[in-house]
Amino acid sequence: MKSQASVTIDRPAEVVFQFVAVEHVQNHPRWDHQMELEQVTPGPVGVGTVIRRRHTRAGAPIEGSMECVEFDPPRAIAFQIADGPVLIHGRQAIEPIDQNASRLTISIDIPGVPNPLDPLPIQRSADRIKELIESER
Repeated sequence: MKSQASVTIDRPAEVVFQFVAVEHVQNHPRWDHQMELEQVTPGPVGVGTVIRRRHTRAGAPIEGSMECVEFDPPRAIAFQIADGPVLIHGRQAIEPIDQNASRLTISIDIPGVPNPLDPLPIQRSADRIKELIESER
């Protein structure tokens, strides 16, 4: 099942990409307080980077991992995520609107899930990313 949310951010695509992709490990817990991340592989985030994750969205902690499978500055970053037995495809795409604004689209796909995903948590994340980027940069 797929779900997505978009938001317009009053910053250039390069600034948005820096925040959501290059600084993903540091910033993801800022827009999702139920998430803890730790980079396992050395070096900057890019294709092949492995990140250990732990979240409490369902109450009890769920531990898993994520691997970066797409890193296309300043357009997109994507992860293959394993939360226990659940596989998730997550992608953040950035489209320039003009020199000072971009559209961020967050897409989640959980193959094999028969019920529609609630887009509200994804939209909350997108809105929080917008708030953080516009207040800091």
